[in-house]
Amino acid sequence: MRTRAWLAALALAAGAAQAQQDTARTHVDAARAVSLRVILVGDSTMATKSGYGDALCARFRPEVQCLNLARGGRSTKSYRTEGLWGQVMTLLRDRPAGQLDVVLMQFGHNDQPGKPGRSTDLVTEFPVNLAGYAQDVAQTGASLVMLTPLTRRSFDGNGYLTNDLRPWAETTLRVGREQQVPVIDLHAVSRDAVQAMGETEADSLAMAPKPASAPAQATSSSERAGAANPAFDRTHLGAKGAQVFSAMVARELAATVPGLGQWMR
Repeated sequence: MRTRAWLAALALAAGAAQAQQDTARTHVDAARAVSLRVILVGDSTMATKSGYGDALCARFRPEVQCLNLARGGRSTKSYRTEGLWGQVMTLLRDRPAGQLDVVLMQFGHNDQPGKPGRSTDLVTEFPVNLAGYAQDVAQTGASLVMLTPLTRRSFDGNGYLTNDLRPWAETTLRVGREQQVPVIDLHAVSRDAVQAMGETEADSLAMAPKPASAPAQATSSSERAGAANPAFDRTHLGAKGAQVFSAMVARELAATVPGLGQWMR
């Protein structure tokens, strides 16, 4: 029964996200591109080993070049200040003729307060940083798709999923509208799905099995340190979690940028 409820909620959430994106369709003409390169930019929930990014890359056809440049512990501030964004911009400026570059960007986890050198102010910094990324990509002729932050999977004692990332999701949606950049509300879709799963099933998406001593509410110490360790937490993803959420992102991406569908398996 729980599995059926999860699937039903997932379908409803996907439909809601689709409706929200009907007014923000991108101009990307992926169907006419000679070749496609997808570049993933974000934090540990998208990065190799701890996120869904590599599993998402595997959902594209073999001829698509998919680069997972997401890095654990990064925020909209630190990804740029550490020079990681400069590497992305070099790739975008040097792309060959006929190639379409699509940047998929997801931030929010490490922009939250309490992370020295990474945190950004939700009002004065986070939206400005996102807008700067959008403007940079536009100048290269590449295309940007933003994603709101993947939900955490911590439940309270009453069986409800915490929702502390929603303000960062709402800000991302607003910046997308202002910059005319499509946004996938991954936070909403993933949160609805995890809520429908329940805590036990959601815990099976982690990097390691849940220890008997794990509390209902858990803040990842590895997230605070800026890197995901191979231990149980309710933020990062193991192989099962990567498959669940990469499938979710792939479906939402194909709906938001219809021309990308032909480039997926």
